[in-house]
Amino acid sequence: MKMRIAIALLGLLYAMPTFAYDTALAERFTQFYEPFAGKTCAKALQMIKPDDFVKAMKAERKPFVLDVRTEQETAIYGITAADSLSVPMKQVFTKETLDQLPTDRKIVVTCKGGHRATAVAMGLRQIGFKDVFILKGGFAALANYLTPKTAN
Repeated sequence: MKMRIAIALLGLLYAMPTFAYDTALAERFTQFYEPFAGKTCAKALQMIKPDDFVKAMKAERKPFVLDVRTEQETAIYGITAADSLSVPMKQVFTKETLDQLPTDRKIVVTCKGGHRATAVAMGLRQIGFKDVFILKGGFAALANYLTPKTAN
């Protein structure tokens, strides 16, 4: 009897990893990440370089900027564009924040270095936002690019 219980427990122990994750969700992520391969990866991520971001901010139809840094970070410096929103990453997917995001124009997500922005942008695309871009390198890259000449 003890041997049967031990064998059953061992069987469950080996079977546990197969039950440890949501297979339907894993399949959706497999489909979502399909275009992220080789040289097309950066294009699939929809990154915007700092120089192109500055040009877009000077254009007539500016992108909406979503800054996902913490309140402590945005207290030091941030985007002051009229069509922008600063909200910590942990609050982006609340109904209140999502209701403030446009669905009819480009959204550029940014943070200090681009890592949080990448995660948020991919999440926004996953839930249905189509025109979402990531500021490549985040504010760090933008600060390196900007000079009085390039900012004008």
